[in-house]
Amino acid sequence: MSKSFRSGFATFVGRPNVGKSTLTNALVGEKIAITSDKPQTTRRAIRGIVSRKDGQLVLVDTPGMHRPRTLLGERLNEVVKENLAEVDVICFCIPAKEKLGPGDRFISQQLDLNPGAKLAAIVTKADQASKAEIASQLLAVSRLRDWDLVIPVSARTGDQIELLAGELIKLLPESEPLYPSEMHTEESIESRIAELIREAALHGVTDELPHSIAVTVDDLIERDDQELTEVYANLWVERESQKGIIIGHKGAKLGEIGSLARASIEPLLGRKVFLSLRVKVAKDWQRDPKNLSKLGF
Repeated sequence: MSKSFRSGFATFVGRPNVGKSTLTNALVGEKIAITSDKPQTTRRAIRGIVSRKDGQLVLVDTPGMHRPRTLLGERLNEVVKENLAEVDVICFCIPAKEKLGPGDRFISQQLDLNPGAKLAAIVTKADQASKAEIASQLLAVSRLRDWDLVIPVSARTGDQIELLAGELIKLLPESEPLYPSEMHTEESIESRIAELIREAALHGVTDELPHSIAVTVDDLIERDDQELTEVYANLWVERESQKGIIIGHKGAKLGEIGSLARASIEPLLGRKVFLSLRVKVAKDWQRDPKNLSKLGF
């Protein structure tokens, strides 16, 4: 391995729904983090691995930093803080069309708690902004602090994504690769399937529901004679009334969720999928330490 080879960890931080997961997927070249327009979609640190001939970038996609209202919210913020302390580069994500606000300034101040990390500012969703708006945002971001890298990108169109990967690798320490080059994530198949089901459940639900939905996978059964995988999973909500919303009239909503999820799971597994979904209630699980642990938080 060449002495100039670089490897290390970078994490994306920012307010909820600024495009961190979409950016992770674009850099990795594979969907490893679910996306939706609902805040706090990401609930744990998800590692994506980007391998190039001159380096290996391990991306840690984290939940959005926010003012917590539940025990779950507090734990998500702790996930962010723990990862900030362990990475080589912290990438602060700010959408091109959204003015900097108190939340952005608070996150910028938090970066001072991690003096060992290089700092990058990434202006996201550049495809949604004019050149003048992008220039104005780059100027505003540059005034927050001294950055090691400032760059606008569009994960949706791929604009400057490859350049971003190269520039982030330059900020990493010299090191041997941390993972095999063919590996894209260390997420288990069960975890990825659970997240794809949750993504499908988030599609088109009312505002009260997103935070209340969790998913666990009970079993995966390979039917090699039929080239089929059976997936048995649970959709968890906090109240009986929410259970009715998820199931829908005569099971219509649950059927829609199943179809959407299956369409995402089949490409991941490379085979047909039979998906069995059950809706269960874990009362006020976001605030209950025992239920949080049961659901993996």
